[in-house]
Amino acid sequence: MTEACVGLGSNLDLPARRVVAAAARLAGWPGVSDLRCSRLYRTPPWGDADQPAFINAVAAFDYAGSPDSLLVALLAIEREAGRVRGGRRWGPRVLDLDLLLFGDEHIDSPTLSVPHPRLRDRAFVLLPMADVAPDLRLPDGTAVADAAAACDRSGIEVLESAQAAA
Repeated sequence: MTEACVGLGSNLDLPARRVVAAAARLAGWPGVSDLRCSRLYRTPPWGDADQPAFINAVAAFDYAGSPDSLLVALLAIEREAGRVRGGRRWGPRVLDLDLLLFGDEHIDSPTLSVPHPRLRDRAFVLLPMADVAPDLRLPDGTAVADAAAACDRSGIEVLESAQAAA
């Protein structure tokens, strides 16, 4: 079993419900156990600011499989939610699932980069990750809780737990 962290986000078509539903779908996926989901966060769009705010969360869980098989699962869950890839970079999304960490593995392939390359730059990932894995260490050795405490929280609002929104 490997501890994995996945970022969940949406800013289209009832985004809070989409994030909660994606977390539930992931919790039931083969090989996933002990899934813990953060509170929901309303966050300003990143990259392309001309779009609605996002709802973000992070799920941490144990996974019995490879990072590639987990990526296949994440892409399948996105497709089930109606995501069509190939749109505007950093644009609006019905659902976005990002593999942030997979144990202490470092992967740089054409299809997968783990740890997520912009993990340290994104408060919308660090804050929810601190909810579910505060003692987890980032690749530079910093505890997630410390990285979250140091990040810019401008425009970010805590909504509720993913469980309460269901």
